[in-house]
Amino acid sequence: MSERLKPGAVVAGRDLVSVTGAPVRVPDPARLTHLQFRRFAGCPVCNLHLRSFARRHGEVTAAGVLEVVMFHSPADELRAHVAGLPFAVVADPDKRLYGEFGVESAPRALLDPRAYWPILRAIAASLPAVLARRRPAPSLDPHGGRLGLPADLLIAGDGRVVAAKYGEHVDDQWSVDELVALARAERSRGNSAGNRCDDVTPG
Repeated sequence: MSERLKPGAVVAGRDLVSVTGAPVRVPDPARLTHLQFRRFAGCPVCNLHLRSFARRHGEVTAAGVLEVVMFHSPADELRAHVAGLPFAVVADPDKRLYGEFGVESAPRALLDPRAYWPILRAIAASLPAVLARRRPAPSLDPHGGRLGLPADLLIAGDGRVVAAKYGEHVDDQWSVDELVALARAERSRGNSAGNRCDDVTPG
């Protein structure tokens, strides 16, 4: 397990494949990349969180951000759970990238008191669709276990980590509003730096 990445760290470029078979370059050279580390296929808290990103995907894209979501489940298990999401979902059943990026598993994922209400809310939101068989139920023994913690990284096109958040419990992650604000701040910094360079007159 590598250490957690901090702003300023540089991530090596890599080519991944989504569960639909589409190629995914991380980081994207032309945009900011929001790399999300989620838990197992069918995780109710993960599903509810990702639906919020799906509903506001246009805002995320307009902020210049590419969404890439990791799960530690096999692709075959993931496909039915993430069908219809408008961004790339990548399977990492061996937790290779989880280890490389310092993303942990720990009992506090479920035992932290701040997780209790989000878990109940997410189960209540997903249960009707599961009972109606519109959505598959999560496995009782999910691949990679139930104790995974979430993580969010915002990565510039050159691989530089702009911002990072490592969750302390299952529902401790960036909201859409937080992500968009981070992306706009980074873009503003880039524009300011470019303007300073433009203002320099060669001697």
